Amino acid sequence: MTHTHQIVIIGAGTAGITVAAQLQKKDRTLDIAIIDPATTHYYQPAWTLVGAGTFDYQKTARPMATLIPNGINWIKEAVASFLPSSNQLQLNNGSTVYYDYLVVCPGIQINLGDIKGLKETIGKNNVCSNYIDAKYTWEVLQKFRGGNALFTQPSTPIKCGGAPQKIMYLADDYFQQQGIKNATNVIFATPGSVIFGVPDFAKTLLQVVDRKAINLKFFHKLVKIDGTNKVAYYEITKLDDYNQPIEHNPNPKVKVQQVATRLVGIPFDMLHLAPPQSAPDFIRNSPLAHREGPSKGWLNVDPATLQHNIYPNIYGLGDAAALPTAKTGAAIRKQAPVVVQQIINTLKGSSKELTYKGYSSCPLVTGYGKMVLAEFGYNNVRMSDPLISKFVDTAKETYSMWLLKKYGLPFMYWNLMLKGKA
Repeated sequence: MTHTHQIVIIGAGTAGITVAAQLQKKDRTLDIAIIDPATTHYYQPAWTLVGAGTFDYQKTARPMATLIPNGINWIKEAVASFLPSSNQLQLNNGSTVYYDYLVVCPGIQINLGDIKGLKETIGKNNVCSNYIDAKYTWEVLQKFRGGNALFTQPSTPIKCGGAPQKIMYLADDYFQQQGIKNATNVIFATPGSVIFGVPDFAKTLLQVVDRKAINLKFFHKLVKIDGTNKVAYYEITKLDDYNQPIEHNPNPKVKVQQVATRLVGIPFDMLHLAPPQSAPDFIRNSPLAHREGPSKGWLNVDPATLQHNIYPNIYGLGDAAALPTAKTGAAIRKQAPVVVQQIINTLKGSSKELTYKGYSSCPLVTGYGKMVLAEFGYNNVRMSDPLISKFVDTAKETYSMWLLKKYGLPFMYWNLMLKGKA
């Protein structure tokens, strides 16, 4: 079977539906198709709250058919391969799709096999992840009675880089509420060198960490999980001048197993992790991805125009794109209008200048009823919303930002962003 469309969009996630809706608002005569086999669409930013027992999981899911704009052709298949030199791609069912313009935004892929033992233990042995099953995270928290509560993240890029911290702060609050805080050691092991890349927000987060007495372990790369014996093994990628691990708020009650000079085991009574992630296989093995260098496997697009660096009629945005900023829905909200305008400029002969400056934001929940809204652009430059900043210092923990996270952003997502209105 053969499909031919003026504009083809790969992925019916946040980016794909937003771009389709905005294109349609610009010109309802455009022939647009979306390719995606999924039948359910999830509002994933709320999964942190689901994992902490303060949001209904069912409200994060809606049927895909109710969200794809009327008039958009929905091809319910998966992409197998690309032939960009001839403006075509192949689907898993053997069909060929031809396009004039291609927008690539398939989201991100979770790779459980990249950490030894993770696939075998995830979802049991108190090893949980909001990225995979936030309901199990909440189950683990409710059954937790003390000991080492270990939170961690991989060395790969991940969607919403602040998410591994957010559930930790909420869990700490929950332990306090349950009267088991004094019996609990909260540990955050990260392969990074800082708690957050933007100094204004890092300062606030360190205050939160100090207030909660959380043990930060830097330069810790998770390499193996023994779920049965409840031990997580880390390669230490950098030591201090005394050949000791680099920590903040060391906790003598956390007994680390020294396996080798640069390999340690941390026992846990619960472990929450963000799993390793990458662009989907059909992207990273394609001619659309970077072939070498630090961005290998991610979509090769211009950071400002989001146009592909080799194939000018292809654009990429969202989590699969090689952009030096955080992979969030807020980033997509600023990327989508750029892709739309670039295509409209080409179709209509317009010259309206619109570029992406790396804006992203991370709603950093620091406890029940508290949130910091971290907004930044390329090079970790703070980029606070001018309207919100008139009323709130978004680098401080506030209840108003919590309300934005729990109620305002979901409303905006379903009713404005996916309808091309925001």
